[in-house]
Amino acid sequence: MSLCMKKPSNSVIVIVVLVILVIFGVGRYNKLVKKDEKVNQSWAQVENVYQRRADLIPNLVSTVKGVANFEKSTLTQVIEARAKATSVNVNADKLSPQAVNQFEAAQGQLTSALSRLMVVVERYPELKANQNFLELQAQLEGTENRIAVERKRFNDAVMIYNNTIRTFPGNLYASVFGFDKKGYFAASEGAEEAPKVEF
Repeated sequence: MSLCMKKPSNSVIVIVVLVILVIFGVGRYNKLVKKDEKVNQSWAQVENVYQRRADLIPNLVSTVKGVANFEKSTLTQVIEARAKATSVNVNADKLSPQAVNQFEAAQGQLTSALSRLMVVVERYPELKANQNFLELQAQLEGTENRIAVERKRFNDAVMIYNNTIRTFPGNLYASVFGFDKKGYFAASEGAEEAPKVEF
């Protein structure tokens, strides 16, 4: 007695292949979603540390205002830069390179205004001896360090995400499911040049 094996029909083969493709597609889609959520989480943390800095500034300005004859134009620049920086909101789902650059530009103006403020403060020994000012200055320095760390983490998450959606076969699934490239934080313009130190 011989056993005959029936050859599978073409429709069974097509169904098996489709099931495999669907399972693989679901896995790829879920991978893209997880990487996208990691970018969103990293962005939320970036916004968190920038908000911490923005929250410290009114106290710093109030402390500096208490010093007689302090340069009002410097304080005005800090207040205006803070208002502009806090008005730029970027939706985590729309982290295009242009949106990240716009956010970064507004934050850069605030960083620049704060730097000018710290330079002017050097001319006021009574302010440099003020305990409230020293504590706020230390908190701002710590926050600037946190900003640098969180920006790096964000860029790392974006790199992994962008690599996934731009390489094969991720690029196929990204285009089908609408996953777009995310923007990075970049070095400030002129950062490649060493600062000039004059004595």
